[in-house]
Amino acid sequence: MNYSRNILFLYLIKSAKWFMLVMPIIVLFYNENGLKMKDILVLQGIYSISIVALEIPSGYMADLWGRKKTIVFGSIIGFVGYLIYCFSFNFWGFMLAEIILGIGQSFISGADSALLFETLANQNKQELYVKHEGRLAAFGNLAEAIAGITGGLLATASLRFPFYAQTFVAFIAIPASIMLTEPVTVKKISNKYKYIFEIINYSLFTNNKLRWNIIFSSIVGCSTLTMAWFVQPFMKDINIPISWFGVIWTILNLSVAVTSFYILSIKKIFGDKFLIISIAIILSLSYILAGFLNSFFGLFIIWIFYLFRGIATPLLKEYINILSPSEMRATILSIRNFLIRIIFAVTAPFFGYINDIYSLSTTLILAGIIFFVSMIISSLIILLLKAYK
Repeated sequence: MNYSRNILFLYLIKSAKWFMLVMPIIVLFYNENGLKMKDILVLQGIYSISIVALEIPSGYMADLWGRKKTIVFGSIIGFVGYLIYCFSFNFWGFMLAEIILGIGQSFISGADSALLFETLANQNKQELYVKHEGRLAAFGNLAEAIAGITGGLLATASLRFPFYAQTFVAFIAIPASIMLTEPVTVKKISNKYKYIFEIINYSLFTNNKLRWNIIFSSIVGCSTLTMAWFVQPFMKDINIPISWFGVIWTILNLSVAVTSFYILSIKKIFGDKFLIISIAIILSLSYILAGFLNSFFGLFIIWIFYLFRGIATPLLKEYINILSPSEMRATILSIRNFLIRIIFAVTAPFFGYINDIYSLSTTLILAGIIFFVSMIISSLIILLLKAYK
């Protein structure tokens, strides 16, 4: 059977998932509804916890029942989450919506990358994984870039309008996920829930190379997620007009799309070693420089950060996929996503508190120092172990 159409539908699901009309104005939307920065990051911490609660079990279910079924379920739940947002006006309503969205996200994350890898492996083209993962990320960020302008335009009428449109976009992923085909060659794991702990033990304790790839990828993922929530406050801090928020958001996400799209060429030119250490240095130092350069030049530093974000995501996922056995792949990818969210759930409210008590600049510098130390240590261990092969 030809599974190549899976790639097309995965592109569509990724685009629907990343066509985030609400992101360019979501901080302003929360402010309009009475939330402060600490409240916003607590809300995102709750979202992360809701993902964390089901991240590994949902990955296990994808390995046990099939990746298609969990992606379909996650797409339906995601649609319901945005529907709740449309009719919510305070912290508690938003919290319910975020919990539902977190559950939906947990059922898709890991399963989509695993299905892509298995689709290519079924056709003996697994060496093209990083290319397609990069292009999926590129399409996702391109979708988010277009959504930045569209969402900004919708927000000029009402900050709630982007949420109405987002609900329709979320619905698109449902028929696309139903059209996926599960590769028949995928080896299923045994129906024993204790096997989850065996996979956790294998990925975080037994397999040394895999462990440090998951740790490094998780720290990098947390840093990119955290930066996404500080871009709007940074633009507000340097007095950029609200009408430009969508445009700048679009430029940043187009930058991610470009580097993700050409990740295979970038990897061939610079090599794994250079890219691994560059990711660690550039992403962490960008926080520190943006904190010191609280100006338009700081925005340029954030742009550089987004360029390297486009390199990091597909590259680090490839390393994990290569080291993961087929029957464990979705669960292991979910462990990686679990760690991203658990780190974010712990650090985000803390950073929000520092921001409200002191300043955005202080918060960025502190975050940069934390990310620098943790990224440098984990990346050097990966290089010493040659864990990228």
